[in-house]
Amino acid sequence: MSKKPLRSLSRLVAALLAVVVATSAHAQGNASNARPNLSGIWQALNTANWDLEAHGSEPGPAPMLGALLAVPPGVSVVVGGEIPYLPAALEKRRANRAARWTADPEIKCYMPGVPRASYMPYPFQIVQGTDTIMMTYEFADAVRIVHLNDPGEAPADSWMGWNVGRWEGDTLVVDVTAQHDDTWLDRSGNYHSNALHVVERYSLRSPDVLLYEATLEDPNVFSRPWTIRMPLYRRLDENAQLMEYKCIPFAEPVLYEHIGAEPSGD
Repeated sequence: MSKKPLRSLSRLVAALLAVVVATSAHAQGNASNARPNLSGIWQALNTANWDLEAHGSEPGPAPMLGALLAVPPGVSVVVGGEIPYLPAALEKRRANRAARWTADPEIKCYMPGVPRASYMPYPFQIVQGTDTIMMTYEFADAVRIVHLNDPGEAPADSWMGWNVGRWEGDTLVVDVTAQHDDTWLDRSGNYHSNALHVVERYSLRSPDVLLYEATLEDPNVFSRPWTIRMPLYRRLDENAQLMEYKCIPFAEPVLYEHIGAEPSGD
């Protein structure tokens, strides 16, 4: 499977949305369906995309821009405070961090993967159906289809993984496997291999607050499973909607500088 960043998925999203909305309407019309409705536009309000662990403020890559690209401070969203790296993997994490201003896959507009997509500084939308749940993300046109029935094995690794969901009471639990290893967990160089297994938990704590938890297990990188936890907030803006963030034109100079390509401006 090609690992080049994909262009707009608007048509695919529209087609998938039609299917999921149809099943969502069926669910709402079924009085016996008592699952919480997670549909809506959600966003994290933290600095986890900069660094999942606790971190202080730091200067950015361009001193002349002052505070514009400086790193803001933040508390850890890791349960227990620290990510349990294997010694060899910790060395790679340090190397990633040293090169983060040029090596972070976000720079290239790659789809962010799971769990990073949930705490980037961009909103995402959940459309809940009976057999599938669709999650669409503003950044890089990323899309996930969560299968609530057994879809079988993943056909191949992909940017957003193979998503299989189930309900445990009022909590949506999503098993995510088969992700590319070309994504990071944040801008600080925290990373994973293609053996990553993520178990997400979405729990509606109030009409406008979701508790998001993700447990990560990767025997190639981490010494044990570990968990991140944070609230996600419903966007209550009038006419709230996802905008189309076409980041590929901004990434083309980085992606194709070896052939002297100019940005397309599309």
